[in-house]
Amino acid sequence: MFNGIGNVDVAAVTAAFGTVDVVARSRAAGAACPDCGRFSDRVHDSYQRRLKDLPLGEQSVVIRLTVRRFICGAADCPRRTFAEPFAQLTTPHARFTTRLNHALERLGLALAGRAGARLAAQLGLGAGRMTMLRSGLFRCAVRWQMSQ
Repeated sequence: MFNGIGNVDVAAVTAAFGTVDVVARSRAAGAACPDCGRFSDRVHDSYQRRLKDLPLGEQSVVIRLTVRRFICGAADCPRRTFAEPFAQLTTPHARFTTRLNHALERLGLALAGRAGARLAAQLGLGAGRMTMLRSGLFRCAVRWQMSQ
């Protein structure tokens, strides 16, 4: 079901009221600091992210991902704490998974605005018109930048 997220353990899956909730956490013992690259397994804190994913059948899917914050042990590193990355699953601060984001980008590029939002609602993706515009414009900008 979740292709390409081998570093994530699924703890529980529940289905109720048209929504599938997936509770997940990382399998990794630690992570590398994004600034200095030093590996750390000292957990500072954890928090939960709520990510929308592609629908399963006619049910929406929400991934409740527990993210740990680690302490960087390097004395000369300017970063004191950092969150573990989930590069295959999502990007930092995103509310959608990478799979859902790619689908929305394609819809936004093809239809944009209200038409894209209507089709997204029919497909069970549930994105508003401004999300469709942003997704389509982002994809256009990336394509234009690659052609230059």
